[in-house]
Amino acid sequence: MAAPAAWAQTVVATAGSPGGILTVDVQLDNMGKLAYDIKRKGKEIIAPSHLGFNLANAPKMDDGFTVKDKRVSEHDDTWEQPWGERRYVRNHYRELRVDVEQTNRSNRRLAIVFRIYDDGIGFRYEFPDQPQLRDVAITDELTEFVVAQPATAWWIPAGELSGLEQIVEKAPLTEIGTANTPLTLRLEDGTHVALHEAALVDYATMWVRKVAGQKLRAQLAPSATGPAVVRRGAFTTPWRTLRIADDAPGLYMSDLELNLNEPNQLGDVSWVHPSKFVGVWWEMHLNKGTWNAGPKHAANTANVKRYIDFAAANGFRGVLVEGWNKGWESDWGRGGADFSFTQPYPDFDLPALAAYAKQKGVRLIGHHETGGNVAAYEKQMDAAYKLYAKLGVDSVKSGYVHEAGTMQFAGADGRIHYGNYDSQEGVRHFVKAVTEAARYRIAVDTHEPVKDTGLRRTYPNWLAREGARGVEYNAWGAPPNAADHEAKLVFTRMLSGPMDYTPGVLSLVGADGKTFNSTQAKQLANYVVIYSPLAMAADLPENYA
Repeated sequence: MAAPAAWAQTVVATAGSPGGILTVDVQLDNMGKLAYDIKRKGKEIIAPSHLGFNLANAPKMDDGFTVKDKRVSEHDDTWEQPWGERRYVRNHYRELRVDVEQTNRSNRRLAIVFRIYDDGIGFRYEFPDQPQLRDVAITDELTEFVVAQPATAWWIPAGELSGLEQIVEKAPLTEIGTANTPLTLRLEDGTHVALHEAALVDYATMWVRKVAGQKLRAQLAPSATGPAVVRRGAFTTPWRTLRIADDAPGLYMSDLELNLNEPNQLGDVSWVHPSKFVGVWWEMHLNKGTWNAGPKHAANTANVKRYIDFAAANGFRGVLVEGWNKGWESDWGRGGADFSFTQPYPDFDLPALAAYAKQKGVRLIGHHETGGNVAAYEKQMDAAYKLYAKLGVDSVKSGYVHEAGTMQFAGADGRIHYGNYDSQEGVRHFVKAVTEAARYRIAVDTHEPVKDTGLRRTYPNWLAREGARGVEYNAWGAPPNAADHEAKLVFTRMLSGPMDYTPGVLSLVGADGKTFNSTQAKQLANYVVIYSPLAMAADLPENYA
C-alpha cells in the first residue's frame, strides 16, 4: 500500500564520508517535515527519521520547513592528546550543513549540521540568535533513530533508582524500554552501531525511548523546575552520534565523540598527571573501617601514613583518602548537608600528611562526597579547591551518592529544588566542578557522574568517571557483578570514555568473606580493557605482599 502523499520524502541534501563508506540524505516531505537517513556501503542502517522540537514557550518546530542553504565541506587534521589511549587522533570528516526556515512559524531559523566520518556520524542542531525566538524552552527533542534492520541491543534502563550503575541487559531492540546511552546494537547483517552523544554542555542528557517497533526517539532528562532545556540567544545542542562498524571491536576503536568535542580550552595542562594510586577505600567496603569518626575510622593519620609508605615503596603516585572530612555521621546519602570540604576529623592531620606524602614522592588524592547536594557543595567549592592547591593536592575524586531525582540544586532565588543528575542543571554543575578545579590546577575523577561524552578533549583535567557498576559490587552487591560484566562494559559503557573501575582486588574476597566472581588474571586484565588514566590498585596493601 502506498504511503499517503503528505509523507512523500524528497531528498534535499546529501553527503558521504571521505572514504565513501557512509552516506547521509536529508529529506523534506510536503508538510515541511525534516528527516534524515544513513546508509553504509549503500545499505540502509537508519531509515528516514524525523527531526525537530516541541517548545514550551512557542509553537513546535517540526514542520513547515524550507531549505534556505546547504553546504558540504571537508576537514582533515591530526591533533595530539595530552593523555589517552593513543597520542595522535586523526579528525577526517565531511560536513553537511542544512539551513532551514519555518515559513509557517514567523520564519524561525534552524540549522542541522552532520559530520560524516568513515566510522560514524554526528549531527546537531544550531539555533541562531533571532528576535522571533530569542528564548528557547525545549520540552521534547523529537530526534528519531529508526533502525532499518532487526537488531539486538545491549542496554541499561534510564531514569532508574540506581542511575548508571546497572546490569547491562541484552534483548531484541523491539523489547527495550527507555535506555541510557551508549546503546549498542548488532544488526541482522552483523553491522554494529553504538548510539550516544558528544559535547554535552548546558543541555539535558539524552536518553532514547522506543516508541514503536525499531523506532527510537530522543528523550531529554527532565528538569524539576520546568522545560528540560532553557537557553537564550544562539546555541548548539550536543551532537547525536552513531558509531558504525563491522564488529564490536570496530566500535571501540572509533574516536568519534572525542573528535566532535571542542579542542583543549585549558591551555598548558602539564600539571595533569595520569597515574596509579592506592587508597583508604576498600577497607570500608569490607566493613573493616568506617568513613565516619569512631573506633574504626579509617582515615586516621597513622593508617594514611601506612598507605603513603606502601605507595612510595611500590611506585604509586597517589593515595586516595575517603572519610577524612567532617559530616559522615549524618544520613549523607539523603542530603549531604553536613559535609565540610575544608574541615578534617580531629584524628586526620591533613597538612602534615600532605607534606609527608610529598616528601615521599607521593601525592594525596582528595575526596569530595556530596551526597548529591550540589547547592551545599558549590557554596564550599572554591574554598575546598583552594585548600587542596595550597597543600599540593592536585587531584580529587568527587562523589554524588543519592537516590534518583533527589539531587539538590539552588535556584536563582536561592531556594532548593530537587532534580536529576543528568538534567540540564546537573550537566551545568559537573562542568562547573571541572572548570573550577582547573583554575587551581586540580584534576577530577567523578563518581556517580553524568555520562561521559568526550569532554576530556575540551577539559583534559577531567581524567575519569565511574558511571557503571564498579568492582565494589563484588564486595556487597546483590547480585554481584556477573562473570561477563567487564566484557559487556568494554562495548557499552567504555564507548563513552575512561572509567574508574577500581580493579586489582587480588585477594578475591569481599565483605564478610564473600568470594569474588573473578580471578587474579581477570583483575589484572581489567587494567588493559577498562581504560582509565587513573588506575587504582583497590585491594588492601597487605594483600599485595
